[in-house]
Amino acid sequence: MYGDEKRAETIISTAVFAALITVGGWLSIPLFAVPFTLQTLFVILAAAFMKERSVLPVLLYAAAGLLGLPVFHNGAAGIGVLFGPTGGFILGFIPAALIAGFLFGRRMYFAAVISAILIIDICGMVWFMITADASFASAFTACVLPYIPGDIIKGAAAVAASKRLLRVMHD
Repeated sequence: MYGDEKRAETIISTAVFAALITVGGWLSIPLFAVPFTLQTLFVILAAAFMKERSVLPVLLYAAAGLLGLPVFHNGAAGIGVLFGPTGGFILGFIPAALIAGFLFGRRMYFAAVISAILIIDICGMVWFMITADASFASAFTACVLPYIPGDIIKGAAAVAASKRLLRVMHD
C-alpha cells in the first residue's frame, strides 16, 4: 500500500532485536569464567520471531560492537572482546541465529532451541579453550555446565514469547 511492508518489518525487527541483545548483555551476573546474560534469550527470540532473517540483528549487534559501540556484555566494545575468552559466544550467536531461524521457519521449535544453545555453547567453549589455554573438562565446567538450566529456561521463554508476539501481531 505505502511501500514494502515486509522490508519495513524486517528493518524494525532487526533494530529492536539488536537492541534487545545489547540490553541482554548489559544485564549480566558474573559467574565463573563467563557472565550469565540474557543475550541467548534474545538471540533465540529473534530466531523464533524473524525466522531465516534472524541473522540480521545478530550481525548488526556484532558490527556495532566491532565499531566501538558499547553493546557487548557490561558495555564492552571492540575487537578485543571478540578475541577475549568470551568472544566465541558472541561469534556463536551468528550461526545459532541462522540455523535456529531456519528450524523455527519449519516449526521445529525444540530442534531450533537445542541447536541454538548447542551452537552458542560449543563456539564459546572452543574459543575459551583456545584463548584461555583451558582443557575441555575445565572449559565445559566453567562455560557450559552451570548455564544449561538457564539456557533451557531462556529457550522455552523465547518460544512462548514469540508465539504470543506473532499471535498479537497477526490479529
